[in-house]
Amino acid sequence: MLKQRRKALAWVVGLACVAGAAVALFDIQTPLRPFLISLFLLVVPGAAVVGLLRDRDPLAALSVGAAASLVMNVLLAEAMLLFGAWSPRAGVATVAVLGGFMYVLRVLYRGKTMQTEQGARAR
Repeated sequence: MLKQRRKALAWVVGLACVAGAAVALFDIQTPLRPFLISLFLLVVPGAAVVGLLRDRDPLAALSVGAAASLVMNVLLAEAMLLFGAWSPRAGVATVAVLGGFMYVLRVLYRGKTMQTEQGARAR
């Protein structure tokens, strides 16, 4: 039962993040705009980092994910200001691309370790 609730919560947060990205990229005006965009910018990088930290203490992984999310957003904002290229749309797109890149790394990393573990069991 708890596993189903977690999965449902993950889907709701994921859909809210996708909605936040869509709202920012397509400049949709809605009262939920600040909430959805903030949720996207805080959750996507953090979730990507937590996914890379498997087999760790859950509280430590969440703490590192939250810190990494904040660091990524601040560094991105600083770089955009430094180069005079401030654009909220570009910032959201960059966070999405970096989050997707970290997701691909996670899939490749887990696939490699799973094959190694299966090969070790067969011996």
